[in-house]
Amino acid sequence: MNNFKKNILAVGSIAFDTIETAKGKREKILGGSSTYFSVSSSYYTDVSLIGIVGKDFSKENWNIFNKYNINVDSVEQSDGMTFSWGGKYNDDFSRRDTLFTELGVFEKFKPNIVNNHDKPILYLGNIQPELQFDVISKVENPYLIAADSMNLWIDLFPKQVLELIKKVDIFLLNDEEAIQLCGHKDLNKIINEFLSYGPRIVIIKMGSEGSLLGFENQIIKISCVPNVDVVDPTGAGDSFAGGVLGYISKYGLDNPIKAVMHGTAVASFTVSAFGLENLYDMSLDIVNEKIKDIKIL
Repeated sequence: MNNFKKNILAVGSIAFDTIETAKGKREKILGGSSTYFSVSSSYYTDVSLIGIVGKDFSKENWNIFNKYNINVDSVEQSDGMTFSWGGKYNDDFSRRDTLFTELGVFEKFKPNIVNNHDKPILYLGNIQPELQFDVISKVENPYLIAADSMNLWIDLFPKQVLELIKKVDIFLLNDEEAIQLCGHKDLNKIINEFLSYGPRIVIIKMGSEGSLLGFENQIIKISCVPNVDVVDPTGAGDSFAGGVLGYISKYGLDNPIKAVMHGTAVASFTVSAFGLENLYDMSLDIVNEKIKDIKIL
């Protein structure tokens, strides 16, 4: 019987997304990195969020977090408008154009952590490195720290992103971001470079090509779930992280391959519908069924 269990404390953006793909369009639906992450990881363990929303964040939006028992004591509601983003994907999802970004209250976000958290898994979503460092300094004795980043911060603050890698146990990045940060395209070499900074696990997400997992002097390629009808890739990376850390919250770090398989399966739910629509009805039984189709390459 498995008695291991850790709670998750996550920081990131909570946003309203307007998304257009070849499969349709949705306007002002709930999104943001920490929203996708927290809903997906809530199937595994208790999750607490650190974030900020505006006065336009409705009771209906709050109820989504309540439905999944996501603790929002550290989510501030401030005067102003909630972060909003709009994006349009081309027909084969190989390119996404940002139509607008309105930071709203997120522009002046200062993470405030309410209550003590007993050695949580700390997840730092792809917000500014300065804020990621701030949260690290405020959380006492986390069980482990995992972090993601994004091309904007790699472009603006590459040195800070490299410093961040030194402070975390698990580092996640997509392939384009990894290449941007390291300046070359050899992903195996990039993983070894990142591991040399100190993380125990490095994961490079490669979309439809699967992912690369680096740990303990091994680099393993893991496939995606085959034959997924992609509707909207928004939030796939954050849902992937939710599955990875959700698995670790239940079983620890002994099997990172299985953790990545869980992340892969969870992300396949997200991309099969707009926004959070598929995540709302996910179950771990279905996740485990999808894992049967994932291969170590």
